[in-house]
Amino acid sequence: MDNGMIGKIEKAKRYAQERTRIHFTGFTVNLDGENNSHTVKFENGTWTCDCDFFHTRGRCSHTMAIEMVLEGMLPVVETV
Repeated sequence: MDNGMIGKIEKAKRYAQERTRIHFTGFTVNLDGENNSHTVKFENGTWTCDCDFFHTRGRCSHTMAIEMVLEGMLPVVETV
């Protein structure tokens, strides 16, 4: 491996440890629930999930699970 790549790997490790450098603006995740797979999206600070519970409550176990995984890496989103 060349020195340039070694330097990039070291920088990547540092960036990964400095989580405040990372700012999510949007992503889509498929989460395998107990009964079905669900699509969870985060776009411009807003969560959505295709499950029925989310459509009635605006929050669900699927969105909360992803929030827990990414704790400290997402902007604080107020729910209604």
